[in-house]
Amino acid sequence: MTDSTDPVILIVEDEPAQLELLCYNLEKENYNVIRAENGEDALMLVEEETPDLILLDWMLPDLSGLKVCRSLKGNLKHSNIPIIMLTARGEEDDRIRGLDTGADDYVIKPYSVKELLARVRAVLRRLRPGSVVERLEHGGVIVDTSKHRVTVRGRVVDLGPTEFRLLLTLIEKPGRVWSRDQLLDRVWGRSADVGTRTVDVHVGRLRKSLGSTGEENPIRTVRGFGYSFGG
Repeated sequence: MTDSTDPVILIVEDEPAQLELLCYNLEKENYNVIRAENGEDALMLVEEETPDLILLDWMLPDLSGLKVCRSLKGNLKHSNIPIIMLTARGEEDDRIRGLDTGADDYVIKPYSVKELLARVRAVLRRLRPGSVVERLEHGGVIVDTSKHRVTVRGRVVDLGPTEFRLLLTLIEKPGRVWSRDQLLDRVWGRSADVGTRTVDVHVGRLRKSLGSTGEENPIRTVRGFGYSFGG
């Protein structure tokens, strides 16, 4: 039985059978589930309910999942809500398009419900870490984990959940060089079905956010290996 403390998950899916299957399995796991069958309803529900996580189908009858994702991630009020895209489009270019739009994870149809539930748990677990240092600072960048806020030399920077976790990993150990595989493990989790190109996409997005006012960028590329913060 769900209560007000259980995470709220919005499912946006226009296939009735898929929608019922997802609702049934998520409610069985004690999540509060709300549903939408098209993009317009989804955007309206997000305004009313502010879900903890969104499962978003790519192919929707009016607004595509990509447009819904782009709209939410472009809105400061909702940009921190994690989005898992559900799609039959499995080509790498399509997956990169989804990630570039702001999606935090990507599940290809047909998918295992057990795997999808594991992805949901992993994302929610990363949003609610057990214990973490509340404030990290290096090179003019301050990360306040309790307020989920990042400032660069006094300028507040808005980051999505994946970029926030990525920055947190890098700034925890300034100067350490992380390989792409290590970052995949740390930020996305071992079960995530994403490749190392995903790391490059999100590092590029993070780097753009941190250096958008012309300061020297703190994220350093180590050719042939990975990335470090400062050092």
